[in-house]
Amino acid sequence: MALFKKKSVPELSEMTLPQHIGIIMDGNGRWAKKRGLPRSAGHTVGAQVFRKITRYCSNIGIRYLTVYAFSTENWRRPKEEVDALMKLFRDYLQEALDDFRDDEIVIRFIGDRTAFSPELLRLMEENEEISKDRDGMVLNIAMNYGGRDELIHAIRDMAREVQSGDLDPDTITEHTVSDHLYTHGEPDPDLIIRPSGEHRTSNFLLWQSAYSEYVIMDILWPDFKESDLDAALVEFSRRSRRFGGV
Repeated sequence: MALFKKKSVPELSEMTLPQHIGIIMDGNGRWAKKRGLPRSAGHTVGAQVFRKITRYCSNIGIRYLTVYAFSTENWRRPKEEVDALMKLFRDYLQEALDDFRDDEIVIRFIGDRTAFSPELLRLMEENEEISKDRDGMVLNIAMNYGGRDELIHAIRDMAREVQSGDLDPDTITEHTVSDHLYTHGEPDPDLIIRPSGEHRTSNFLLWQSAYSEYVIMDILWPDFKESDLDAALVEFSRRSRRFGGV
């Protein structure tokens, strides 16, 4: 994956926009460390950027946005950082009940919810219930999410269906697998943006991103602006997507 450098941005109306964007919101801790602040300060600013970029994606006509908020591996971080993140999630979800109401954004959570507190689970379910009938952009928030973990859950679900006689193993196709993922019913991401300059997928949407275009940007997530998203969209519009063909 080559590091992307920003170029001039034409009008969005002149570009082919992706239907589904994934964003790995990376660099919060490094942003804070560079400023002599606790890592939690970077997560707080990163959450503010998330709100801004989500609303911007909705306003320009993106249909699906999936953001990587907390991975299955993030539990290994220091307890005080994990506790601060859980509090930040709780505060955000409480605010989100009103925050995106006027934007018609549908909120969904993908990942294994079993590790979260009852309060956090209640807020997640309430946000999903309140927003489910809206007709705007679908926002997937990946929490306690890992691409490999998602595939394990899908395989277990299919195995149970085979065992019960509801699924013939000889009929399993790519579509069958996709239908058992957290993102079932949604198109695969066309574009995945990774701020912070890291050249890794970090276990994000492993199945769904088989043919996604990646744009790596040398900017930490708390510094990410609408103009940076525009620049990534420019790069995407210049790519030739052949999906394995000629």
